[in-house]
Amino acid sequence: MKAIIIDDEKRARMNLSILLEEYCPQVTVVADCENLSEGVKAIRRLQPDLVLLDIEMPGHSGLELLDFFDENEVNFSIVFTTAYNEYAIQAFKFSAIDYLLKPINPDDLMQAIVRVEKQKQKIESYKVLKSNIREDNCEKIAVPSGNLLIFLNLCDIMYIKGDGSYSELFMADKSSHVVSRNLKNFEEIICSNPAFVRVHKSYIVNLNFVRAYNKSDGGSLDLKSGFQVPVSTDKSSQILDKIQLIKR
Repeated sequence: MKAIIIDDEKRARMNLSILLEEYCPQVTVVADCENLSEGVKAIRRLQPDLVLLDIEMPGHSGLELLDFFDENEVNFSIVFTTAYNEYAIQAFKFSAIDYLLKPINPDDLMQAIVRVEKQKQKIESYKVLKSNIREDNCEKIAVPSGNLLIFLNLCDIMYIKGDGSYSELFMADKSSHVVSRNLKNFEEIICSNPAFVRVHKSYIVNLNFVRAYNKSDGGSLDLKSGFQVPVSTDKSSQILDKIQLIKR
């Protein structure tokens, strides 16, 4: 696997090269570049399989890389390296894009390389990432379904039902998607959005679709679709507080 490193810090480029040589022998670094302009030229000349790309660089953000290429020219995967804040990390998770936090952990690097080997990133994922980082809130989420990545508007998800290592997303248009992520994974990603709450061991609900809270029979939420979602007893007060907040 041929790789190009793009980072404005020389030490960061050297450290990443050393880590790749030691822990990822299947990767050969064919160029390291200190800015996006050099990186674009190196990509066109060397046709890498992988670009390890810093986000924050003088002149151009790493997120602008794909602006220099037509879609049919993007035959490489990208793993972003970043010291970004927690909000930006959420944007990566929502977009199903690989990222490495600086200082880079060798185990994280090896896992990222394995994921790249298994599945080439879709260009749509990068578009979702750029959109989510620009917005105050992440608006779209990329979810795996078989060999596909499905891109969904977050506001259209009514609720998510977990079943072991799979989850089913139920949408406002009455469609649904079974995806290979467990409910805990969705909780970690989308429940930073105040509209989403894990109300039960098997359910996450978008409170914008709640019509009523039913206190009988242990508690449940009546959704606008007519479906009832059970509520865990320890979640009831949290749900009431959040519903009041959403309604304001």
